[in-house]
Amino acid sequence: MTDEHATPTDATAPQPGAATAGAGRAGGAAQGVPPFMGGATAQAAADLPRKAADAVQFVVDTIHDKAVRPAILATRAVVFGLVIAALAVVLVVVGSIALLRLFDVYVFGHRVWLSYIVIGGAFTLVGLAAWTRRTARPSPVRPH
Repeated sequence: MTDEHATPTDATAPQPGAATAGAGRAGGAAQGVPPFMGGATAQAAADLPRKAADAVQFVVDTIHDKAVRPAILATRAVVFGLVIAALAVVLVVVGSIALLRLFDVYVFGHRVWLSYIVIGGAFTLVGLAAWTRRTARPSPVRPH
């Protein structure tokens, strides 16, 4: 247990067993390092867990940046694209129905066949305009 009102001399006092843990090691080597290692070798051995953890973190970050993040972005793009496409289809259908009712009731005086002709003609013109703007794809089969 620690005392909240510890004096600085209490914090610098050796802990039980601390005096014997470092005794016999040359140059005050780090704990857990065999006593036959020199100062530089002992320091390198003491840094080994930190370097290993840094290497693992680097590999995890690299995998995240190169594989996981692009996969997440692609998945988001597909999901948002599908949601937008579904909403666009719903809006086109509801808009067509609203336009048909508007023409039928207010423009052509309950002549629904005339509303069908006007809206069908408009959709046909939009389809023809899109058809003329298409581009030819190269044939997958090469001529001999």
